[in-house]
Amino acid sequence: MALFELNDKVAVVTGGGSGIGRSCAEVLSSQGAHVFLFELNASSGKEVAQNIRDTGGQCTFVQCDVGDQESVRQAFKSLDKKSGTLDILVNNAGVSHIGNLENTTEEAMDKVFKVNVKGAFYCLSEAVPRMKKTGGGRIVNIASSAVWVGISDRFAYSMSKAAVANMSLTVAKDYVNDNIQSNSISPGRVHTPFVDQYLARHYPGQEAEMFEKLSKTQPIGRMASPDEIAYLALYLSSDESGFITGSDYIIDGGMITLNT
Repeated sequence: MALFELNDKVAVVTGGGSGIGRSCAEVLSSQGAHVFLFELNASSGKEVAQNIRDTGGQCTFVQCDVGDQESVRQAFKSLDKKSGTLDILVNNAGVSHIGNLENTTEEAMDKVFKVNVKGAFYCLSEAVPRMKKTGGGRIVNIASSAVWVGISDRFAYSMSKAAVANMSLTVAKDYVNDNIQSNSISPGRVHTPFVDQYLARHYPGQEAEMFEKLSKTQPIGRMASPDEIAYLALYLSSDESGFITGSDYIIDGGMITLNT
């Protein structure tokens, strides 16, 4: 028996143009899903979608700003025109922010809240009614290990990811009788393009040193690869996870449990 098959399933992955979102789109499509890749950056979104098609997968790029409710509505309407169902939603799109309470501006807080919290809410608001009509579905929200531990200078970001994790739980509670399963994933540090850009911007000339330092905050001794997060998203999107809902999965190389 082949495990984790998603043949004939339709999935939406937000923020699929790079990092964890890109890996989720690639992994889900490799298992047979038709992935609708919602991404604000048209060039990266089109590139990922084309790469997936070139390797035999099904992927449709849809330009979408998850922080804009009308943009989200139009993106899901675009999905409706090409597919009669929605089986999987991976809420991945998000922005980061560095700062503590005192140096987080109202503008920065609003931006983080708009994308990370409202963006997830807008996509859930479109996905859940569609899933109800067709007999159920799977929701995977990408939260963060910041939900569970205090991370210095991540005030707004940690707040937003805690909200995402709680939305996963409350959706699971409210729609369990509609055969909708909702879970979240809380990654530790993952080596994405964002990390490389962050190091280049804040530690020019010290990138390798700082990368090693950040890697060692995980007891396992390295950062995760985006694929490792995507494989967990695949499991939570598949029939093999049929007895799981309302859970948050920490995947952090032992950062939380082994450092306490």
